[in-house]
Amino acid sequence: MSATAPASAGGAEAAAGMSTPLLVGWVAMVVGMFLAILDIQIVASSLSEIQAGLAASPDEISWIQTAYLIAEVIMIPLSGYLARMWGSRRLFVLSAAGFTLASLACAFAWSLESLIVMRAIQGFIGGGMIPCVFASVYLVFPAARQPAASVAVGMIVTLAPAVGPTLGGFITESLSWHWLFLINVVPGLVVILLVSSMPDFDRGDPSLARGFDSLGLVLMALFLGGLEFVLDEGPRDDWFDEPVITLWSAISLLAGALFLWRCFSYYRPIVDLRIFANRNFALGCLLAGVLGLGLFGGVYITPLYLSRVQGFNAYQIGMVMSVMGIFMFITAPVAGKLAERVGTRAVLFVGILLAGIGLLGAGSFSADSARDALFWPQALRGMGLVTMIVTLNKVALATLAPEQLSNASGLYNLARNMGGALGLAAINTLLDGRFDLHFARLGDWLDPARPEYQAFGQRVGQALGGDPTAQGGVVLEMARQLAHREALVMTFNDVHTLMGLCFALALLLVPLLKRPRQLLTAGAH
Repeated sequence: MSATAPASAGGAEAAAGMSTPLLVGWVAMVVGMFLAILDIQIVASSLSEIQAGLAASPDEISWIQTAYLIAEVIMIPLSGYLARMWGSRRLFVLSAAGFTLASLACAFAWSLESLIVMRAIQGFIGGGMIPCVFASVYLVFPAARQPAASVAVGMIVTLAPAVGPTLGGFITESLSWHWLFLINVVPGLVVILLVSSMPDFDRGDPSLARGFDSLGLVLMALFLGGLEFVLDEGPRDDWFDEPVITLWSAISLLAGALFLWRCFSYYRPIVDLRIFANRNFALGCLLAGVLGLGLFGGVYITPLYLSRVQGFNAYQIGMVMSVMGIFMFITAPVAGKLAERVGTRAVLFVGILLAGIGLLGAGSFSADSARDALFWPQALRGMGLVTMIVTLNKVALATLAPEQLSNASGLYNLARNMGGALGLAAINTLLDGRFDLHFARLGDWLDPARPEYQAFGQRVGQALGGDPTAQGGVVLEMARQLAHREALVMTFNDVHTLMGLCFALALLLVPLLKRPRQLLTAGAH
């Protein structure tokens, strides 16, 4: 049986008009993908509660996130090979079953070490669900229905990380942190049942098991796992000032070079990198990295700004963040329709432009920015990011033959996730470096001999009532707080502006894209 067979009976039914079991099963796959992406961030707002419950230190508790991310980033490219070997539906069922069992085990973890192990298993096995869904859009649906399916997948990809921290905080406050994992169990069982009942939409090739490249897997794990560890831990440990970061950087670099050699020298590599010869796919992966920066970086930095500068509580932050989600839901179907009518590349250009304008708009905030000033950058960014997701899926994947989709989907998702990881590492590094720079410059103002400082002291004295000279300590403390706040504002503005410039540079890639022309789909036999 050949792994290059485009589709089986399930795919033929999709072409004829989508059987109910196939459609219901595909919706269940999307729900499973939502759970897998949601669990990346759902513990973010509850780490202190988990830390207290397991008697862990602040440095140790971060491994609950890191372990999941490292394991997932290894599985995502590996899933392409496994899908070609077992078939996408079977891989998804196995991944969903393992993810559900691991979630149950996480809820009953008895120590930090056991929770970290279970989180790694959860991330590794659950990571297999995500690429299967992206590939299924072009294997299950006829060409006419692929834009709508792509919109649905795009909305889930953006919704899950956006609601994760808020949902996690609500669950922990209402119940306990154990329920962050227990909520996966019932939906997971339903997903397993429904996907198990759907027809196969591609065929596996069991003979691939005989040539499995174990050495390539080890090299890939060291390369991607080491890189994810360095990007996650580097900003916290001042990068190469920490020997462990230096060591893992060297290991990752060496393993990466050997992995590339293995991919081009072994007759049956785990990841087929020759697919990057397809111009649209290569450029699509670059743009997916920029998308990851805007998506994951934006979801990370905006709550930080609202909390540290505006002093918003969790509810207020959630309200502001909901603006982006609402505009994503409104824009996604419109973007899909526009892509069909005026062309994918043109709509992609507009999406990148809107996201960039939203980020640049957030780069002009002040400490006193009104709520309407916070509204429009979020709205524009939401419209732009979801437009990018909808169109990039087609640009990167729709020109590939069906037998290439599993491998390509893993690499495409890896590019988006690594773009997010690189972005978060850069953001954390910039937050520290730019704040120190701005605060040092503003510190020059904290000099009682300066006329500006004396005028500030007079205003403070008048506001408090009394002799300003007798309140020198109060004036100095208030001046330091003001300088700290303004340094934070300038720091966040710098980060938003640099992110916006990344999107401006991404616009230069769009004219290099070819018009997507589907080679072969479930709907074109």
